[in-house]
Amino acid sequence: MHALRSVALVRLPVALARVHAATEPGDVVDIELPETRNRQRLDDILTGAGFEIGRGGRGTRVRRLRTLADTVGPRMNVLVCGLNPSLVAADAGFGFAGPTNRFWPAALRSGLVTVERDPLHALGADGVGMTDLVKRATPGTRDLSAREYRTGAERVERMVRWLRPRLVLFVGLEGWRIAVDRDAAPGCQPAGFGDTLAYVMPSTSGLNAHVRLDDLVEHMRAAVALC
Repeated sequence: MHALRSVALVRLPVALARVHAATEPGDVVDIELPETRNRQRLDDILTGAGFEIGRGGRGTRVRRLRTLADTVGPRMNVLVCGLNPSLVAADAGFGFAGPTNRFWPAALRSGLVTVERDPLHALGADGVGMTDLVKRATPGTRDLSAREYRTGAERVERMVRWLRPRLVLFVGLEGWRIAVDRDAAPGCQPAGFGDTLAYVMPSTSGLNAHVRLDDLVEHMRAAVALC
């Protein structure tokens, strides 16, 4: 039993991220959760933490999935939202973990983060949280459906309205166009997202070879400047 009943709801995602890191895919654990009347929020937090929800035992029984846990909390400067975890990232325990992915080099050069490949450090030291539109890990984004993108965007929007980051940085134009605005161009989005500033940048995947590392750095710098 993981006793998290006394954890403030805004601190629960990080507490669950630590449980996620201490378990393996398929593990079933019981978690004693804080009381709240907002069941949707609690379910969103558990989904974001990478757990499949069940009921049982003295608390909530959940199964740990092969995915990434959100690292989010109050007073974020930037919430980075990827499309979905790759299998490599899910197994590594941090996003954008593929050997050819250029997110972390660009994030360091742009000043978005100060330490690479450490989402909890990014959150605590840099005010940068991380989540995904879709929590299901796949070999590639072509395995995702439009419905998954839209459902995921609804979850992320609820999170944004709750935690109020200064800016949401969407990494990957594909998901934004499917879930939010099919005609969107990279850059600051006029309508925002969840009453918060939104910036959409190209994918940092090595498969997106026509976009240079310097271009990715400039997009991140432009996003940070909005904060």
